[in-house]
Amino acid sequence: MTPFETRNKSTEIKEKVIKALLITASIISILTTFGILFSILFEAIEFFKLRSFWYFITGTEWSPGIANSKFGAVPIFTGTFVITIIAMAVAIPVGLGSAVYLSEYASGKVRNTLKPLLEILAGIPTVVYGFFAAITIAPFVVKAAASLGFEASFNSALASGIVMGIMIIPVIASLSDDVIRAVPDSQRKASLGLGLTQGETIKNIVLPSAMPGIISASLLGLSKALGETMIVVMAAGLRPNLSINPLEDMTTVTVRIVDALVGDQAFNSPATLSAFALGLVLFIVTLVLNIISLMLIRKFKEKYKVNTL
Repeated sequence: MTPFETRNKSTEIKEKVIKALLITASIISILTTFGILFSILFEAIEFFKLRSFWYFITGTEWSPGIANSKFGAVPIFTGTFVITIIAMAVAIPVGLGSAVYLSEYASGKVRNTLKPLLEILAGIPTVVYGFFAAITIAPFVVKAAASLGFEASFNSALASGIVMGIMIIPVIASLSDDVIRAVPDSQRKASLGLGLTQGETIKNIVLPSAMPGIISASLLGLSKALGETMIVVMAAGLRPNLSINPLEDMTTVTVRIVDALVGDQAFNSPATLSAFALGLVLFIVTLVLNIISLMLIRKFKEKYKVNTL
């Protein structure tokens, strides 16, 4: 066998080994996902053997700690979505605006200075955000509401949502900045050459082209909001409250899961197993959101023929 053939044989073996490792990594990822799903599903089924599934998804009272316990999850999911909506209402405009400025208006020196500072927010522990929400934002919300003639709780969804949105800003800003900068510069030059202003170019050319990546960044931020616990515990409270008033205290799914699993109840009790039922519903909701986002991304890809990063 010639040296050339030996080298080709060695290269072929290395490629087969690398391919096998990559396939193994993919299989592990898939099996881990199914493992998580089934571990939640089986325990959730045990819960629904003890309590009504229909009341769980439609009931308006959550009171696991009493003799005649009730497990109506509507107040918990209402609190989850109210806080998440507030967070996204803060994070998306600020994050996307920051990304547009960094990618389209800021000079290289300014961008290299501001982007690392912005990303520092992503490294702050969530418990620190919780302290900030409880000590600074919550009293401010109470005073601001009182000045307008409203009554606000110190544990409010508004304070929790605002700080959660601040936490998500770096995620949306950083990813959106990378996506916007990936739009070919030829599109900008063509738009400017046709007489459009820079603002019109950004609005009509750059942002639509980058929309698949922006949707992905927003989805990642949404996932972080749905899974956040510490900020809600410290700023929004633990009470399942069926209300859409952001000035009232309420709780989220993740907080109730933690509360159920750290209690002193037996593992096979309805109060403990309810955590798995909540987790299963949250898993399904997240899956639906992912499917919707993928459909939107595919729609924009077909329209603008732009590949996401």
